[in-house]
Amino acid sequence: MANIRDLDPSASPLDYYGSELRRFREEAGLKQGELGGCVFCTASLIGQIETARKVPTRDFSERVDAALGTGGVFSRLVGLVLRSQLPSWFQAYAEMEAKAAYISSFQAQLVDGLLQTEGYARAVLGVRNGNNLDAKVAARMERQRILEREHPPLCWVVLSEAVLHQEIGGRMVMRNQLAHLLGLRRREWVKVQVLPFGAGAHAGLPGSYYLLRFDDDPDLVYTEDFVQGHMTANPQALREGSLRYDHLQAAALSVEDSAALIARVLEERYGHHPESDGHAVA
Repeated sequence: MANIRDLDPSASPLDYYGSELRRFREEAGLKQGELGGCVFCTASLIGQIETARKVPTRDFSERVDAALGTGGVFSRLVGLVLRSQLPSWFQAYAEMEAKAAYISSFQAQLVDGLLQTEGYARAVLGVRNGNNLDAKVAARMERQRILEREHPPLCWVVLSEAVLHQEIGGRMVMRNQLAHLLGLRRREWVKVQVLPFGAGAHAGLPGSYYLLRFDDDPDLVYTEDFVQGHMTANPQALREGSLRYDHLQAAALSVEDSAALIARVLEERYGHHPESDGHAVA
């Protein structure tokens, strides 16, 4: 029999998810292996999730809901579980990001987290420590679900040209990431501009940052250092952040010219050939 440990459902979203999975499975009269067979995974994985030793994915949760007829219980719970896997200092920002009507960011070194592919995110998050990497990547991918909503936020990102050339995760990962950025042109609520090297000294030299605007809450500025994040609604900080962003957008290439530069770097640096209409080949 699989090793079963007592869970305190109130200890964390992951513990609550595990205890609910065990409860629903036992009420259905299924052993771990039998449920595993229904959702195309091993009994061991079921046991690890039930004992809060493994973080479930959204795909797993949807399959469990279908197999156990839960009415979407686990599909709803998994969002809380994945958010809890974010760094504690980042969780408050993630909650506000999910409520924002307008998200604008300047990124000096990396593709914005909302626009990263899974491979790129895995390379970034695993650069120092590979522990719990699957959960970290799943949590980052979960954040991106706000762009899939019926009424998504407008997301405007200015990337330093350096981001296109910094090879994160290898050539294939970068090829897929830049192709993904080009594919985002099909989403009218996502806009990407590139700040070219030719811009010289610019308003973003102090570093990357985010501006969040809301329908019913005060606007926010968010910055990070290598230890933690800093979020403020201070009017002076908002004024400075907004002014700097206006200057960055003015210095950056247009959305159309930015896409052309991304396509050129994709072809010349990473060996990818866009289609004749400028859209990247998948």
